[in-house]
Amino acid sequence: MTINIEKVDTSNKSQTKRFVQFYYDLYKGCPQWVPPLYTDAYLPLNRKKHPFFGHSDGDFFLAVRDGKVVGRIFIGENKPFNEYHQAKKAQFYFFDCIDDLDVARALFETAFEWARSRGLDTVIGPKGLSPFDGYGIQIEGFEHRQMMTMMNYNYPYYSRLVEALGFEKEVDFVSCYLPAEAFRIPERVERIAQRAMQRNRLKIKNFKSKRELMQWAQRIGEAYNNTFIHNWEYYPLSQGDIQYAVDNIFLVADHRLIKLILHGEQIVGFLFAFPDVSAALQRAKGHLNPITLIDLLLEMRRTKTVSGNGMGVLPEFQGTGGNALLYYEMGKTVFGFNQFEHVEMTQVAETTRQMRADLKNLNGVEYKNHRVYRKFIG
Repeated sequence: MTINIEKVDTSNKSQTKRFVQFYYDLYKGCPQWVPPLYTDAYLPLNRKKHPFFGHSDGDFFLAVRDGKVVGRIFIGENKPFNEYHQAKKAQFYFFDCIDDLDVARALFETAFEWARSRGLDTVIGPKGLSPFDGYGIQIEGFEHRQMMTMMNYNYPYYSRLVEALGFEKEVDFVSCYLPAEAFRIPERVERIAQRAMQRNRLKIKNFKSKRELMQWAQRIGEAYNNTFIHNWEYYPLSQGDIQYAVDNIFLVADHRLIKLILHGEQIVGFLFAFPDVSAALQRAKGHLNPITLIDLLLEMRRTKTVSGNGMGVLPEFQGTGGNALLYYEMGKTVFGFNQFEHVEMTQVAETTRQMRADLKNLNGVEYKNHRVYRKFIG
């Protein structure tokens, strides 16, 4: 049977619906999958609203057989990333398909052709349109539920399909599971944290309200941008990228779980943690209405798990005790809620050696692994 690849006209509502709905249909009934809200699922296809298209280019494709959608993919070029790294890389995302190598091959051949036509020599991914999208194809930990929509979840056959097409490992993102007890900070670490604060004139910024957090959000986004300049995935965020993060992350954050390290008035470190509302998202099935919104808010108070997804110290302040200070504050916060029993540090790149070492010292158990793949097509 012939597989047809159709380019999605993102201005056509019925075509964008087919692209989005295929994902929900493919994973319907999968107990580990956490469906995104439909509003979030449609946003990347809105070229006028998503910041990626303000500085970069990309297209969405569907694989269709006998009139039925059997796969999908996005292929794009992040131009600020390529300019910063002097690279010629294309990136894929939203790769989903049935367990059929012919379907996967048809999708990726289209992606390779798209990339070559623009003078690009490598395809890498899954890598999203925003630095806050999840990275990689999951290769370990399939029995565990997805951590909200902060990471990707996929069926085990995905890695087999991409490896059969010649993709190789680029980098792994590991998620660690820790009992809350691991954050009962020893007195020794507490002393290091206190000394770091005094010696380097550092202080912790806590937020009294969501409103106060939102007033700092722009500055936090800029600090995030400056912190990860040595990371594999770094590129200079545009104003639109930062605003997108503010709109999509801080509006649903609990202000008590966001911590900053200040040196004077400069943000030199941060910790983002979020109550795990995966169960409520599963019950919502992609729909946001008054009932599901109330359920999400109640789940924030019920959940026993918190996700640490964003932690960093400016390069020039690393080695000053800033990391110890963040872990110390994390511990105080976790126990201050008198609610959380588990902490997940979500998607820590293997290239961030200091943080990986810190998590091992806290007896973190690596229980999920997401792999970003690459293929040279030049």
